[in-house]
Amino acid sequence: MSTISHKSPPPPCAMVIFGANGDLTKRLIVPALYNLARTGLLPKSLALIGVDHNKKTSQEWSGGVKEFLAQILAKNSEEIDDALWQQVASCMTFLSGDFEKPDTYARLKDLLADLDEKRGLGGNVLFYMAVADRFFATIAGKLGEAGLVSAEASSINKEGGFRRLIVEKPFGHDLASARALNACLLKYLKEEQIYRIDHFLGKETVQNIMALRFANGLFEPIWNRDRIDHVQITVAESIGVETRGKFYEATGALRDMVPNHLFQLVAMTAMEPPVSFDAEDIRAKKAEMFKAIHPLTLSDVVRGQYDAGIVGDERVKAYRTEPNVAPESAVETYAAMRLTIDNWRWAGVPFYLRTGKRLAKRTTEIAIRFKQAPYALFRETPVEELDADWLILRVQPDEGIRLRFNAKRPGPAMALESVAMEFKYKDYFKQAPAVGYETLIYDCLIGDATLFQRADQVEAAWALVEPVLTGWAATTPRHFPNYAAGSEGPSAANDLLARDGRSWRRIN
Repeated sequence: MSTISHKSPPPPCAMVIFGANGDLTKRLIVPALYNLARTGLLPKSLALIGVDHNKKTSQEWSGGVKEFLAQILAKNSEEIDDALWQQVASCMTFLSGDFEKPDTYARLKDLLADLDEKRGLGGNVLFYMAVADRFFATIAGKLGEAGLVSAEASSINKEGGFRRLIVEKPFGHDLASARALNACLLKYLKEEQIYRIDHFLGKETVQNIMALRFANGLFEPIWNRDRIDHVQITVAESIGVETRGKFYEATGALRDMVPNHLFQLVAMTAMEPPVSFDAEDIRAKKAEMFKAIHPLTLSDVVRGQYDAGIVGDERVKAYRTEPNVAPESAVETYAAMRLTIDNWRWAGVPFYLRTGKRLAKRTTEIAIRFKQAPYALFRETPVEELDADWLILRVQPDEGIRLRFNAKRPGPAMALESVAMEFKYKDYFKQAPAVGYETLIYDCLIGDATLFQRADQVEAAWALVEPVLTGWAATTPRHFPNYAAGSEGPSAANDLLARDGRSWRRIN
């Protein structure tokens, strides 16, 4: 896993972006490249090739992206640094073509050969599929058939350079489709060439979990069932589906968030210590953790759908009245579950996961609750005042770590109060402007796969939720909608923890 501030620029290469005119390219990929230029971490020789069906000149493409970047920077009262932008824009070339036609890839092959010769790229190419997932298999197949992802088959790759492919989520919609996609990718590429990207893993706090655990003698000895009571992982959004109604109707909260984002947070939290920080050692430990998770049943999972309500000071409408949503939709906008991990470290320690839209506040956190201290010394103190200790890893917003513990309140009486020690990244480190993709793209350029999922991890995650998806598909929830927008979710989610004698942390 890279530490950008101590790294050198990646080797020369071409970066081909399929979906050059899409929102992902304009909102995240090119701004991330611009931010890498700020820190001196773009390749010294780079060719940035945008591929899309629109008919545009290279100048029109770069001009449109620049306008979008200016809007992003303006939100932070910044302006484009013309010298830095020119460093990015001078690399940009647009290729108009249909993703499904072989001619597009033949012309791309010729363009890559020409740019490789002119700019000395060493045959290195990074392909980025910033497109709808229905094109993943098509593009991978066409690249393979054109000899663009195989060093042996490519005449461009005379210097023996790398060929890598970035795949955005979703990695399938169920176990069968995930297996089919992996089979297609692995037909033309080796596993080490494939980078399945999840932007959650670009967050500093997520990356810091391994440093927190394995670089501090304070935490790893207590990171187990002897000291930890349970773990809560929350990914809450205050926004609704907005303009994504059509997508959400075919997906839902569980498919959208659990097999990728939430399970990756579980993996980072629960994995065993690797023997090194080598990518394969870390990914192997994650895969072991997934194998240890006990199969889910419908009684382990709760679903919900938001009704009208108030978020902040704004009155918002119900999911079923959002654009492109069916009036009687049974699609969940909230999912919560109880996971158990059957290994020596975590046996008997439940992991509670929840995610949803139109909740009280936007927040992502991993909250580790330690076991209660004995009450014997505090017989005169009401039990409810003797709170358990929490370690809270805040992923967004305000990335940081908080440790809550009990302390004596000033005064003659032995009265206790829960207090907090807090670390925030913004208070300790000067952070370069970022959109969350900088580290991930940089790692792809240097060939570090630590923060990316392997095929077996993807399929293991889908296998875990497959019984739930099947069960939900066979039944129609009669109680939807079941939570008000601006609330903390459906009451059934509270019951999920209450039957274990526990309760959710407030979303704040």
